[in-house]
Amino acid sequence: MNNPPPPLPGHRPLLDPAAEYGRWTEERPLARVSLWGDTHPWLVTRHEDARAVLGDPRFSSRNTRPGFPGLQPTPPPPTPGQLFAMDPPDHTRLRRMLIPEFTFRRVEQLRPAIRNITAELLDGLAKQEQPADLVEHFTLPLPLLVICELLGVPYEDRDFIHHHAAAFATVTAGPQAMRAGWAGLFGYLQELLAAKSREPGDDLMSKLATERVATGEATSAEAAGLLVQLLIAGHETTASMLSLGVVALLRHPEQAAALRTDEDLVPGAVEELLRYLTVVHIGLRRIATEDVEVGGVTIRAGEGVVVALQAANRDPAVFADPDRLDLTRDAGRHLAFGHGLHHCLGQSLARAELQIALPMLFRRLPGLRLTSVAEEYAFEGRAIHGVRELPVAW
Repeated sequence: MNNPPPPLPGHRPLLDPAAEYGRWTEERPLARVSLWGDTHPWLVTRHEDARAVLGDPRFSSRNTRPGFPGLQPTPPPPTPGQLFAMDPPDHTRLRRMLIPEFTFRRVEQLRPAIRNITAELLDGLAKQEQPADLVEHFTLPLPLLVICELLGVPYEDRDFIHHHAAAFATVTAGPQAMRAGWAGLFGYLQELLAAKSREPGDDLMSKLATERVATGEATSAEAAGLLVQLLIAGHETTASMLSLGVVALLRHPEQAAALRTDEDLVPGAVEELLRYLTVVHIGLRRIATEDVEVGGVTIRAGEGVVVALQAANRDPAVFADPDRLDLTRDAGRHLAFGHGLHHCLGQSLARAELQIALPMLFRRLPGLRLTSVAEEYAFEGRAIHGVRELPVAW
């Protein structure tokens, strides 16, 4: 290709998509972009096209397929239990093992525990010397505590967990560092899984050990892989959403005030924040297994596709004035949790945590304010957009 297509945007503003996406949605909604080397997958930016790709089984998620538009030029080795990199029937078999723990009804039963954890963290935050780091004392420990309790992982190992999860999510660190992050958690959880098989408790890991691995429905490696994915996704994304949600609300004080006082507003407000912020910002990756027409363009078998969720969630054809945060908007069609077979398994849990934590924070600390420019702490090169620190006072 003599004139390579433009590169996939790497940097983005703190609260908005990369600047190129708005223009591309209008001018070139389905066109080629450049990744590493001479890899030129299709980039999908329109909401309608994103749903079409994510809902079509002819687009594979298996990242070991030749030509898959992965995060690194070196294809990863096959890794047991990585649901996001699997196709049916293995994807279906393993996902079904987890569904009972993440149903809406099950998550509703967890809400009192989430409220208690939130209240305890806010008590601790209120005692900190100001300014205090909201990430360290609230937005990171909250989802990590919840997922550790749900899975049966000791919270005292949180530093080890977060270090390896962050390594896996840091795209610019290179494939070896990413694999080392995954491998560290994988080995750690295999040991815990073996211990749970001998002395089970009332948690998801024990159920996997005694009801799935012991019966031969899953291997211990598959179960450990599932747990790694749940542990990483169960705290990284929600922690970033909480942090960026706070920044967005502090920059829209009238909407923060409404969230603080109007309980009925909360569910819809969380959906709007999910749409507006879209923390999964590297795009969902797929590869066509046969020729497929999307948006009037034929994507050939073996060609890669990157679905830009941050662009689809700001598509003006679906969301009027999409760059404006409006907590009263009906944002129910957003794609922050993906779509199709691979839609986020833990979305009900993430919603519950956001719906509980954000109003409680703003009610407990009504004078909450940033003491530094949040952009100074933005992640660079991470698969999940967010901030590493957030100094605040109240």
